[in-house]
Amino acid sequence: MRRWSWATRAALVGGTALVVGVSAASAVPAPEVDWRIVPPIEAVPVDLVAYDSCENALHGLRAAVAPHVGVYGLGGGGYAVPAAGDTGVALDSRAGGTPPVAPQRSAGEKSAPGQSAPDPSAPDPSAPEHSGTNTHERGVDEPDLVKTDGKRVVTVVDGRLRVLDVASTAVTGTLDLADAPASQLLLHGDRALLVGGAHSPAEGTPDGGASITLVDLSGEPEVLGTLRVDGRYVDARQVGDVVRVVVHSGPRLPWVHPVDGRGEAESLIGNREIAATAPIDAWLPRYELSDAGGRTSQGRLVACDRVSAPVGSSAASMLSVLTFDFPGDLGTGDAVTIVADGDTVYGTGTSLYVADDHHLRPQARGAPTGPPTTAIHQFDVSRPGPPEHVASGRVAGALLNQYALSEHAGHLRVATTYGDAAVVTRRAAPATQSAVIVLRREGAELKEVGKVEGLGVGERIHSVRFVGPVGYVVTFRQVDPLYTLDLSDPTGPRAVGELKITGYSAYLHPVGDGTLIGVGQEATTRGRTTGTQVSLFDVSDPVAPTRVAAHHLPGANSEVEYDPHAFLHWPDRDLVVLPVVTAPVEPEVGAPPNGTAGKPVAPPVGGVLVLRLADRAFSALGEIRHEAVPYDAGIRRALVIGDDLWTLSATGVRVTRIDGLVERAWVPFT
Repeated sequence: MRRWSWATRAALVGGTALVVGVSAASAVPAPEVDWRIVPPIEAVPVDLVAYDSCENALHGLRAAVAPHVGVYGLGGGGYAVPAAGDTGVALDSRAGGTPPVAPQRSAGEKSAPGQSAPDPSAPDPSAPEHSGTNTHERGVDEPDLVKTDGKRVVTVVDGRLRVLDVASTAVTGTLDLADAPASQLLLHGDRALLVGGAHSPAEGTPDGGASITLVDLSGEPEVLGTLRVDGRYVDARQVGDVVRVVVHSGPRLPWVHPVDGRGEAESLIGNREIAATAPIDAWLPRYELSDAGGRTSQGRLVACDRVSAPVGSSAASMLSVLTFDFPGDLGTGDAVTIVADGDTVYGTGTSLYVADDHHLRPQARGAPTGPPTTAIHQFDVSRPGPPEHVASGRVAGALLNQYALSEHAGHLRVATTYGDAAVVTRRAAPATQSAVIVLRREGAELKEVGKVEGLGVGERIHSVRFVGPVGYVVTFRQVDPLYTLDLSDPTGPRAVGELKITGYSAYLHPVGDGTLIGVGQEATTRGRTTGTQVSLFDVSDPVAPTRVAAHHLPGANSEVEYDPHAFLHWPDRDLVVLPVVTAPVEPEVGAPPNGTAGKPVAPPVGGVLVLRLADRAFSALGEIRHEAVPYDAGIRRALVIGDDLWTLSATGVRVTRIDGLVERAWVPFT
């Protein structure tokens, strides 16, 4: 047995997790899989070089995209063929961009206590205690559809921004977002920063795009400025008074298609000519910036000499990291751009990581797909001003979400699932396994220094959580193995414990006292999911983790399983709150105690499940529901403000006293 360090023992005893899940398609029994038929892939370095002129940038971009040009351009009908053996970054033909601007002032970073990162503005001592957005890292705020400072609640749902006064429980301001579409927001003092997709992109760009809007909340909500980028909004992070927004963009090229008498050969020749002659403005992202007075400016989002590209990559899409002083003038974000793809963002107080598992890569129709890899790009955000790209690397497999990444003591831990779809047959389980890979920055490379693999052979990862030198990984196909990992030695990580139970956890939440909360699905022994299950795991002995409590809601699923922002743990009142949608089912005859998927007997009903976690046991306090509307996903979020629980849906906000769950107010959205 491995001897654990005192630091590791302390982290294990002090780490608690909560796991949440939702219903899934039924699974079939999984036979034994011989992993030797799918050898693991070693990590590969990804070096970047900076272009020093538009001429060099144009030459590199044209050469990179050439192997991917097909009958329908890039992707489209599935005829874009990647170069043989290429493992570069994925391509996306949907995006667009803006010109360089002067660097913006950045304020110093602030850290905040608590498991949910509160709003980074200075706390108001007159405001009641309140919960914040459930975030991955302490002190790093993440955008969400609702924020509060304890005195007001600000939401973006149903295409509108609304401000609610906590004392009066009344809507005090509304802003139609038709001209500034947003799906998430960040809050700082009397300013809100709205982020999301834009319906009206900059002139000459394809439909869609990213939108960043600054709103003044000191009176009736007023738009101070909107930045539209002809790219796809990926994610954002706020540390102190600085917000970083990640945007993904692709080339804007007028591809031709084999229609109106044009054959496929002619279309292919035409598209190759287009890619070989397109000017630099067809490749660089563009922007449109408007202010409160209606004045607008347009241009390139980034200068040619602020673009870097992976050596030997065949990518033409770009990742741009924009920096905003918040609150402050909006500006254009002083973009730093790399030629890469990306869809997963993870941030700490000093680093911002963007990962890409190449799922957007165009493939030839019928072409075999090799084992997936994930490229990871690290940006230094520890200093004022725009970030600096400092390192890149690549690991085998694909990520689940940002919780599969964790920086600790100078190392990045990455949890992935990988395998080869080519070996899957009708009678064989997927040839997959999961691993945790440890990377360390060496120069401009994120280099693999340690790895533990062979987790969940024939399964895939459903949740990951890292707590200091300890990791927890849940995989699932028929049963839910919860693996505990000792990561105290980065060069020799190892799995030391395993717990097999029915069902799975899709979200893990550390709660202290040597416990973890898991939210996910209960399931039969054959892998059929039966409804939301909240579990409490005792991981104080990492070699022998156990489940000490569980609450099962048959026929239900929860948004927490795919969006942890929906999860609320408020330890001051021993509360665990999660939105659920329940579809009552008729149990199968002779069903085992943990139930079966069954047959729905009533329409789904949305609400929030309110649990009390005390003395290592769950007790149900009840459910809160809102007025139902057709096609509504139900209650999305819950907040604690003082002695009340505020719940948010597209139809309105309900304010409920925590003690007794007695309704205090219903605020309909009209």
